[in-house]
Amino acid sequence: MLEFLAVGFGGFIGSAARYLFGKIPLKNPALFPVNTFLINVIGAFIIGCIAAIAAKNETLDPRLVLFIKVGICGGFTTFSTFSLEVNDLLKSGFVITALIYITASVVCSVSAVFLGQYIIK
Repeated sequence: MLEFLAVGFGGFIGSAARYLFGKIPLKNPALFPVNTFLINVIGAFIIGCIAAIAAKNETLDPRLVLFIKVGICGGFTTFSTFSLEVNDLLKSGFVITALIYITASVVCSVSAVFLGQYIIK
């Protein structure tokens, strides 16, 4: 039950943070979804750091790891919004921007996980 509450509370924090971060007015003349891109890369970096910290520290409370990884990071990052934005770009005829967004999101987010783990190790 405590694990459930840890994930739920972390999800609340992550989702609220994502909402607030998404409201930051960033100038974006190319229609590239900068806010969601940054949210996903930052979340990937944080989850990489937490995974590395948890791997190094066996005494770390597993509920804290769930709270941060599944709750906060899971609530903060957003594959569904990313997917909708790609769909909207494609429907609006911005095929090149959509392809750049897809490629940059995947490459940068996966790289951010590796970077977070590398920094902690």
